[in-house]
Amino acid sequence: MVKIAVIGGTGGQGLGIATRFVVAGEDVIIGSRTMEKAQAGVDKVKELLGDVKNIRAAENPDAAKEADMLILTVPLMAQKDTLLSIKEGAAGKPLMDATGPLESCIGGSATKCLSLTEGSAAQRAQSILPEAKVICAFNNISQTWWMQLKEPIDCDCLICGDDKDAKALVTPLIEKIPGIKVIDCGMLERASIIEKITPLLIGLNIRNKCQFGGIRITGLDKGRIC
Repeated sequence: MVKIAVIGGTGGQGLGIATRFVVAGEDVIIGSRTMEKAQAGVDKVKELLGDVKNIRAAENPDAAKEADMLILTVPLMAQKDTLLSIKEGAAGKPLMDATGPLESCIGGSATKCLSLTEGSAAQRAQSILPEAKVICAFNNISQTWWMQLKEPIDCDCLICGDDKDAKALVTPLIEKIPGIKVIDCGMLERASIIEKITPLLIGLNIRNKCQFGGIRITGLDKGRIC
């Protein structure tokens, strides 16, 4: 059993990811700025699943120290301060960053991406926490999917990162969530491409009046024909 800390895990995305990993049998810590908010998140998960034993609450710095791997699920505007608060606990550990650099973070459109100096939100995270093993992950999975607990998630999880061992460690863990296939897209610099798919999917969901639009990568197992 792997101990996973969902940092800033009290929003819809964080609670959904935490819930799915609890169902998968992993040991989950919901982290937040305050113990009260973290415990409220745990209580919501237990309302859904019953009195499960493999989830608990902690403040973000403590959650990071106790966990084997971390998942960051905070808005872009909270990314830097949150990362700095877990700097000690995150050192040397895989940190999956789901931060979306959308214009809606500054009052703009959720269908447009912000340009960041570092190139992407995940690269920004790596620059803030140089000793962590940052992996861009979960960006393209609709928040609505996470709480559809009776259904497999119909979306691939595109990841990228500079540490091959860290990606190899998180891949089978992510694939414990029914329906998800992990696609390794390469080095962390690819995060700028992965993150830009999110506003495209949001726009498609709006256009088609749905909440489940996702992405599948096909044909990678076919090999070459010439």
